[in-house]
Amino acid sequence: MALTTTPDMGKIFAPLMHEHDYVIDEVEGELPRELTGTLYRIGPGKWEVGRTLMHHLFDGDGMVSQFSFDGRSVRFRNRYVRTPQFRDGMVAGQARKPGVGTALPGGFWVNFAKSKGPANAANTGVAVHADRLLALWEGGPPYRLDPDTLETFGVEDFSGRLKGMLKAFSAHPKWDPVTGEMFNFGQEFAPFPSLNCWKVDRQGRMRRLAKVRMLNMPWNHDVALTSEHMVFVLDPYMFDLRTMLSGGAIFDAIRHRPEKGTRFVLVPRNGGPARIIEHETLVHLHVANAFEDGTDTVVDMVLFDDFDAIRRDLTQFRTRFPGLPSSRLMRYRITPSGRVIETQLADLPGEFPQYDWRRSTRQHRYTYMAGRTGPSGQYDTVLKVDNDTGRTQLHETGPHTYVGEPIFVPRTPDAAEDDGWLLAVVYLAAEHRSQLSILDARGLEHVATLRLKHHLPFGFHGTFTSRVADPGAPIPHPDRLPIR
Repeated sequence: MALTTTPDMGKIFAPLMHEHDYVIDEVEGELPRELTGTLYRIGPGKWEVGRTLMHHLFDGDGMVSQFSFDGRSVRFRNRYVRTPQFRDGMVAGQARKPGVGTALPGGFWVNFAKSKGPANAANTGVAVHADRLLALWEGGPPYRLDPDTLETFGVEDFSGRLKGMLKAFSAHPKWDPVTGEMFNFGQEFAPFPSLNCWKVDRQGRMRRLAKVRMLNMPWNHDVALTSEHMVFVLDPYMFDLRTMLSGGAIFDAIRHRPEKGTRFVLVPRNGGPARIIEHETLVHLHVANAFEDGTDTVVDMVLFDDFDAIRRDLTQFRTRFPGLPSSRLMRYRITPSGRVIETQLADLPGEFPQYDWRRSTRQHRYTYMAGRTGPSGQYDTVLKVDNDTGRTQLHETGPHTYVGEPIFVPRTPDAAEDDGWLLAVVYLAAEHRSQLSILDARGLEHVATLRLKHHLPFGFHGTFTSRVADPGAPIPHPDRLPIR
C-alpha cells in the first residue's frame, strides 16, 4: 500500500533566489480582455541576510512581484529592493543592522545605540502615487522603484520631508478618490512620542497634516481615512524598556497591556485638535474602510481574539506554519458623545481586508478577505462579506493551499461596486509553486488561473494600477543599481 505524505505548508517560507521575467504560458480558463493594468505584490523574498538568519516575518528582504496585463497575456517579473540590508547579504555575508524581531550579538549598544534602529527591509506595502512606485516599510522612508523594470532608484524622502526623527512612513497609506490625495502616518517615539500625519497631493508634494503627541505611545500598523478624518485604532501594544535595554529585539519588547485599553484617535484632515476616545481593549492589525455617517465616524476592522498567538505566528514561522487566531470582521461607530457602538459584520475568520478603493472615505457594501471556514489552519478561502445583509460568500482554493490578500479591480471605471475581479496569489504546497487566481467579484466564480513556474514566498500586500507596465523595458544589471 502506497504511503501518502501531507504537503509541507512551511515551504512557502523557502527563499526565492532568482529574479524572473517571462510571459505566463500556463493559463486555465479565459483571461478577461478588459482586464488591463498592473498588479504589484510585495513581501519578503528571503529571510537570510548572508549567513544571518532573520527570525521575524517583517525582517526578510523586500521583493516586489509584477503582473502586467495587456488584455492578451500576462507578463511576470520579480525584483528585490536594493536596500542596504540586501546589499549586506550579497556583499558582506551577514546583517550589519538588527531587524525588528532579530537581535544581533552585542546587546543594547549594537541593536539600538549604534544601529539607530532596525534595518529598513522595504517589504510590507507597495503603492503607486504621482507616477511613483513605492516599496513601503513602516519604520522608515519608502524606496522608490521603476514601475516598468522594478529597478531601485533609492530612498524617497519627499524632498527632504522624511529626515531625522520624522523618517517613518507607514506601509498602509490611504487615498481619497475624490481629491487624489494620499494620506499616511509615521510614529515618532523620541524625544516626544508622536503620530506624524502626512498628506501627499496629486503631484507628490508632501506636508505634515498634524503632529499628535501622546504618552504611552503603542506600536500601530494601519490607519483608516474618511472625508473628514484620519482614523487610528491604537491597541495597547506597549514597549517594555527593560527588554530593550537588555539588547533584545524591538518586537520582543512589545507587551500587550489590556489594562490600558484601546484608543480611537480622530485626526481632522483640515486642521484642529485630535479627538481621543477611550475604549475597552481590542486586538487588531488591519483596518478596512472608514466613513462619516451623519455626525458619526465609522471604521471597519478585523478583530482578533489573542495577541500572543499573533506574536507566535510572526516569530515562529521557521518551525510552524502561521495559523492566525480566530478573528471576525467588525464595525465601530463613534458618536459625538464618545460612545462606541460595536457591530459584528461576519463571523468567519479572515485577515487582509480589502474593498473597492473607489469607495474609500464613503460607505461601502462589500469587504473581501483571505479567510478560512474552520477556527484554525491556514487561509485557504476568499471571503466576500455583504456588510448590509451579513451574508458571506466563499471561494475555497482546496487543501494545502494558502490564499493571499485579494485585490479588487473594477470592470470599468464606472462599474458597480462589486462588478469586477478579485486577484489573489495562491500557494500550492503539493507542487511548491504559486498561481494568480482571477475570480468574478460578484459571485466569486473562477474566471482564470495563471500558474507560475515557481513559488512566491509568503507575502503581505498589493496594489493594482490601470497603467500597463512596459514589457519591453530591459531589467538593468544589479551591479549598476544605485544604492543609498
